[in-house]
Amino acid sequence: MKPYPFTAVVGLPDLRLALVLSSISPAVGGVLVRGEKGTAKSTMVRALAGLLPGVEVVDGCRFSCDPAAPDPLCPDGPHDGASSHRRPAKLVELPVGAAEDRVIGSLHLERALAEGVTDFQPGLLAAAHRGLLYVDEVNLLHDHLVDTLLDAAAMGRATVEREGVSVSHAARFVLIGTMNPEEGELRPQLLDRFGLTVEVASSRDPEQRVEVVRRRLAYEADPDGFATQYAEEDAKLAADIEAAQRLLPAVKLPDAALRRIAEVCASFEVDGMRADIVTARTAVAHAAWSGRDEVTTDDVRVAARLALPHRRRRNPFDAPGISEEQLEQALQDAQPPEPGPEDDGPGSGSAPSEAPEPPQGNAPQGEPQSGGGQQKTVGAGETFKARVFRVKGTGEGERGRRSRAITDSGRTVGVQPASVREGRPHLVATVKAAAPHQKARGRHGAALKLRPQDLRYARREGREGNLVLFCVDASGSMGAKARMREVKTAVLSLLLDAYQRRDKVGLVTFRGDAAELALPPTISVDAAASRLEGLPTGGRTPLAEGLLEAARVLRVEEIRDPRRRPLLVVVTDGRATSGPDAVARAKAAAGLLSGVTSIVMDCESGKMRLGLAADLAAHLGAEHVPLADVAAESLASAVRARTGKAA
Repeated sequence: MKPYPFTAVVGLPDLRLALVLSSISPAVGGVLVRGEKGTAKSTMVRALAGLLPGVEVVDGCRFSCDPAAPDPLCPDGPHDGASSHRRPAKLVELPVGAAEDRVIGSLHLERALAEGVTDFQPGLLAAAHRGLLYVDEVNLLHDHLVDTLLDAAAMGRATVEREGVSVSHAARFVLIGTMNPEEGELRPQLLDRFGLTVEVASSRDPEQRVEVVRRRLAYEADPDGFATQYAEEDAKLAADIEAAQRLLPAVKLPDAALRRIAEVCASFEVDGMRADIVTARTAVAHAAWSGRDEVTTDDVRVAARLALPHRRRRNPFDAPGISEEQLEQALQDAQPPEPGPEDDGPGSGSAPSEAPEPPQGNAPQGEPQSGGGQQKTVGAGETFKARVFRVKGTGEGERGRRSRAITDSGRTVGVQPASVREGRPHLVATVKAAAPHQKARGRHGAALKLRPQDLRYARREGREGNLVLFCVDASGSMGAKARMREVKTAVLSLLLDAYQRRDKVGLVTFRGDAAELALPPTISVDAAASRLEGLPTGGRTPLAEGLLEAARVLRVEEIRDPRRRPLLVVVTDGRATSGPDAVARAKAAAGLLSGVTSIVMDCESGKMRLGLAADLAAHLGAEHVPLADVAAESLASAVRARTGKAA
């Protein structure tokens, strides 16, 4: 069955242009496509491979070496005088659950020890060389795998080093990642490594939606016939891409255009120089795509709209985007001005559409707005560096940066039992296991005679990500303007810490006479920040209901994600005022959570304090932390003060 044609996709001009420019110039650094589910992200990426020119490869080379310029370090080389053949460009898809060895390749340890030979088994990076590497849901990949992909895409090489043996091979490919922001963001450091980013959304135009459904149904009814209808358009687009690739080396980037690029990047205060470099490369690719041999202001404008939005984020709670007015002002401020008709307007229709100015999720919101009844909403202040709270003991959860855990990376702390057959081999333990059997196996010479049962694997200790469940009191006693602002600021700071430590987060709120799961556990920390920012307060304090809802959420999540250990953060002043026997019911509910590592963030203030939050912490077996002590600096100050007194 033929894939869905690229030119048959309705709308999405920004994504279409970004994919084409990356195909023309892989040095741009790939494309990150952000958007809600069902917006044809994967369809367009898979269709793109059919538009790329075929590649000439050396016969028998597992690394797709170019016969005109073979890789001198190719593990299958040397290729001097080797025959070759032409094949279509490949689209390699990387599964979310792929292990590191599957991605970068692996060494055959048994042959390396027994025969002294380097038997390298290529991974997906080798398969994608001179083609496309597509990662769906790239935000769900482990950070170290994303780092590996982006390093290879930037350097054009992949290197595997294990047990003193090193193998390197060429790995030049167009990297394309897709993600749904609702399922969590990439770290800013990883976002910056993608050359271009595009936001996609489904059309709200009924006519366009009708056309999307009409074409999809026609394709499903007759895939080959439908593809034939668009074969001519696809062939023309493929020819245009190939022509732009031939023109690319001849495109000039004048100093005036470089100045405009620098002015724009400085205006948006992006970190580092990668933004300037990517914008320059994209502008050159756009000039080639437009059939010009020199970069113009229009090319710079288009490039900036694609290369800068994701580099403007100052923290995880900021939405990506750039201001159209600021972009135009930066282009006008660049000197010397570049003459030409392209200065008169915002460019051709191929330019991406304007991105909205990002809202500042953690900025003060001014005076609280009163809603219906006793409800009111108070914004948060500026976030700060929070104390690090960890789950007790040693887990075996997903790789992260919070609590101790046995992971597939980190420092080696021992050897796994012989029954464990996964992870990285432990060289010394493997040799010790094989040594007693060498005489019986008829060993001669220096080489060891190994058997699969001799292999021993390292036990490594690193850090894991946890489930941080916030249980926030939103009752009337918390509704004082200053107090609620402090509470939201502290929780936002803890959310920022959870984001940096690769945690999953959830949000339970309680007020009036009930509790609510405001946000089911997710890796989308910015979604939690958004829910918290708009949290209204008022009414009585159903503390028991809040704790019971937290216990229910943790039970369900233990079934869904059993390896991820929870950390419960209860944010309250400890009062229980809703329903009969409110205090007794709260203590009983706390007993259901006694086995969970918990923090009680005490929000009580004023001269007359009842100490109810401390009493709740005792019933939970939790650490009691006054609101003012959530900041890391307050802890450091307390330690310095105590040290000074002791001295």
